Amino acid sequence: MNNEYLQIQDEVRQALIEKKPVVALESTIISHGMPWPKNVETARSVEAEVRKHGAIPATIAIMNGKLKVGLSLDELEFFGKEKEVWKVSLRDMPYVVTKKSPGATTVASTMRIASMAGIRIFATGGTGGVHRGAAESFDISADLTEMANTNVAVVSAGVKSILDIGLTLEYLETLGIPVITFGQDEFPSFYSSKSGFKSPLRLDKTEEIAELLKAKWEMGLNGSVLIANPIPAEYAVDPIHIEGFIQNALSDAEKQGVSGKSVTPFLLKHIAENSDGESLDANIALIHSNARLAALIASNLY
Repeated sequence: MNNEYLQIQDEVRQALIEKKPVVALESTIISHGMPWPKNVETARSVEAEVRKHGAIPATIAIMNGKLKVGLSLDELEFFGKEKEVWKVSLRDMPYVVTKKSPGATTVASTMRIASMAGIRIFATGGTGGVHRGAAESFDISADLTEMANTNVAVVSAGVKSILDIGLTLEYLETLGIPVITFGQDEFPSFYSSKSGFKSPLRLDKTEEIAELLKAKWEMGLNGSVLIANPIPAEYAVDPIHIEGFIQNALSDAEKQGVSGKSVTPFLLKHIAENSDGESLDANIALIHSNARLAALIASNLY
């Protein structure tokens, strides 16, 4: 907490000092994941969801050369409206900080900053992973390698369905990252509770998850735990239905030469625009569900 680049919101700092539950939240979803004003509305309601279930929210971003842990309402509005915001993964952090540019943090960079601040639980929509066609492109998200090193548990609706889920699960195993699915045997696929892949582990109670996290870190086993939380059934999209949108989005990305860190926001935007908002509604629902579960786990962890 004494890192000179950290700027921790007073409420969050006090909660950490008093060992109260805190849940980290990313900012990429605000700047690059949803259109205005839905992005800021969602950010506010997700923070409220965390509070409702007993924890303090800490939305993380980079601004004016500082790693900000906890944003004001004005700052949330800024990241929702501003067009020139970096999508910041680990490699970008020193550049964005020294340039004093505004940066929205991905899963990997949010985890790292949360860890610097002493936060152990992070809620997001879906994590990155091994991209389709990675055998040729070698496109593997830094989220996975960060999870191997950083002691921050990640609650998500699985990995994004635009990725190669099978290869991602294999790579998570190679990195020694426990993968737990909450309340079911099948690993979820972001928009759907189904993926066709069996979850490596299953737990049904938040107390059990908190107990596992404590045991892992107390044994000196560094790294994250991926806690996959299936999307609520009423908002789930049939995986065959969404796959058609994914294939069209991938085709358009290839035609337009989209690559690197621009791929994921391009694909998610394309799917949302072509699914008549169905995927966006699902995205919002799963983020709220993940925030709720993260807050309950955090409450049992402290």
